Amino acid sequence: MNIDLHFHVKLSKKTDFSMDHFNEMLDEARDQGLQAITLTEHFNTRRFDEVYGTLDKMLPGNNHYYDRDGFKIFTGMEVDVAEGGHILVSGPKDALLEIRALLEPHTAAGSFIGLAELFELCEPRGMMVIGGHPFRESNHLYHVDRELLRRFDAFDLNGKDLHEIGIQENIALVLPLGAELGVPVVAGSDAHQMFQVGCVYNVLPGDYETVAELKAAIRAEACKRVISPSLHLQVRAAGAVKKLLKKRVEVETV
Repeated sequence: MNIDLHFHVKLSKKTDFSMDHFNEMLDEARDQGLQAITLTEHFNTRRFDEVYGTLDKMLPGNNHYYDRDGFKIFTGMEVDVAEGGHILVSGPKDALLEIRALLEPHTAAGSFIGLAELFELCEPRGMMVIGGHPFRESNHLYHVDRELLRRFDAFDLNGKDLHEIGIQENIALVLPLGAELGVPVVAGSDAHQMFQVGCVYNVLPGDYETVAELKAAIRAEACKRVISPSLHLQVRAAGAVKKLLKKRVEVETV
């Protein structure tokens, strides 16, 4: 299975969910050779409930993933924590939405939940918890207590960071952290715009029906990370287009 484990379907936190944008992103993912994504929209995005509420109406699902003509969309979200990091949480949709409801008092800066508390919500519910872009300057995790970091199921080798920090430079930071702590490293594009889709992804043997199965394969070190030779161009182009589209959306909503 070719899968991206860090994938957004909204242009930004401030924009509404759009099936047109969603379909554009998923069409591009399929064209890039992907067979699945984990949907990790920000937990404090505008009208978070509309994302899954709309997909419930538009696509068949089984509480683990939505099926878009054979393409799997596993359910997840990206959570801000008090330590400053971004955490990718994925698993059964009912458990995911239960956690999201419990996080309602923690959606604004200054009230974000602590990482240890988030683990306490996620672990009993069987969620996969990935440390997003651990060396990004604005939202890093590498400073967190090592015992907490060991609780992650994986760290995120992030498409945006590979561009901004440098491919070899970022690899030289994230992989040793994972090796030190015994935590696998997986790839996530962090795409919000179609040009960034496919800049990185993971290859896992076989097919998977649940996030629990994905987690087991990742923990067994069966995951191969793929970095596109055009990563820099893809991320740069996506950033430029995203800025233009955000300006247009802001003008239209005034």
